[in-house]
Amino acid sequence: MYNLQGIISKGTNNALVQFERFGQIANNLANVQTTGYKSVTFEQILKEDGYLTGAVKTDNTQGSIRITSDPYDVAIDGAGYIPVTSETGEVQYTRDGAFKQGKDGYLVTRDGWIVGEGIKIPTNCFKFEIKKNGEVVAYDERGDKPRKIGTIPLVRFDNPNGLEMADMNRLKPTDEAGEARLVKNHDCFKQHNLEMSNVSIYRSATDMLRLNASMLASMQMLKLADNMYNKAINIREA
Repeated sequence: MYNLQGIISKGTNNALVQFERFGQIANNLANVQTTGYKSVTFEQILKEDGYLTGAVKTDNTQGSIRITSDPYDVAIDGAGYIPVTSETGEVQYTRDGAFKQGKDGYLVTRDGWIVGEGIKIPTNCFKFEIKKNGEVVAYDERGDKPRKIGTIPLVRFDNPNGLEMADMNRLKPTDEAGEARLVKNHDCFKQHNLEMSNVSIYRSATDMLRLNASMLASMQMLKLADNMYNKAINIREA
């Protein structure tokens, strides 16, 4: 049995947990068009004492792959991530393969992180190709033989759920995720393609509507407890 203070304490805690879950659902909906984005689930857990808690998990299932006309676009068809490096040397990981030609001709992410160890695309080449195994080759002129200019690496983690979300759809390595393991002899890359977000807009919208109803009920309970608390104070003062 709870006293009024206990009811208010539990109700406030549970409302905050629901607000956090609401934020995760809203973030998923905001990223429904973000290439390579992985939806986040917030699982509510009701403890024996009646208090809610939650566990955040990332859904690493692959999103659908869409054909594009941009030769800089590359999708990962299968498990794994592409390592990218900042100007300061920090390494993070991504599945967002919407790349471009950046400073000095290097293949970079949208916000300028270098792909792999640095792959310089010749400015005036006839065309370049990204092969399924990650090798990047360039053709200087029509009819020329291809020459290798680099390789886009693919890495995997023993526990990808342990990766930490970072800015611009990148992931940070953690001890929980384990060491990044380079994948060799694969055929996972698809040039002229992008992996879409794996967010289900219908499921997210339904979850948001249900959660909104639950939050309204929680707020009504808190309001009722607050009114009872105020009446109890007034009775004591009378």
